[in-house]
Amino acid sequence: MGRTAAGVTPDYWDEACRHLAKRDRVMKKLIPQFGEARLQVRGDAFTTLARSIVGQQISVKSAQAAWEKFAALISMPTARVIQPAAVLALPVVDLRAAGLSARKVEYLSDLAQHFEAGRVHVRQWTQMDDEAIIEELVAIRGISRWTAEMFLIFHLMRPNVMPLDDPGLLKGISQNYFSGEPVSRAEGREVGEAWAPYRSVATWYIWRSLDPLPVEP
Repeated sequence: MGRTAAGVTPDYWDEACRHLAKRDRVMKKLIPQFGEARLQVRGDAFTTLARSIVGQQISVKSAQAAWEKFAALISMPTARVIQPAAVLALPVVDLRAAGLSARKVEYLSDLAQHFEAGRVHVRQWTQMDDEAIIEELVAIRGISRWTAEMFLIFHLMRPNVMPLDDPGLLKGISQNYFSGEPVSRAEGREVGEAWAPYRSVATWYIWRSLDPLPVEP
């Protein structure tokens, strides 16, 4: 699934909502609160992962500004699709001058090298299971399991991902299921058992319960 056009919504979404509403009392109340809101996917694989690296450990606003400076180096102000070769062709000094840390420059270079060398099998991803894709992605410097899981949800639209390393998910489970009491990963996983095989959709609604704006990687 290398191609994901702007505004694509997973075709399983409505079925998932019906399933979750039947299986889970919290989801039955939560889902209707957001009306026709849906996860929407855009961008290509490399560009999506590059954006996640550029935006690491900074605010959403700062991440957008950093991405625009980076995209300007490639003469693509909108930066909808960036090619790995274009990143590899950029001098390190120019990337640093655009405000990227030395570590992020190294991460972007490693990401581009993985794509150029074919060490990520984008065309085969539709036939690969979630864990196999995560294994490929975390081999790239700067991509954690959390980043890989966000990619599975937001880019590949995999239906059954539950990112237990995400503090927002655990916070949302705490508020919606445990009256605000702290929640362990094990307790979160137990709640998620009722969400299968649509844990990604339930996770998205949990995030929305904390923040009315769409969550993006």
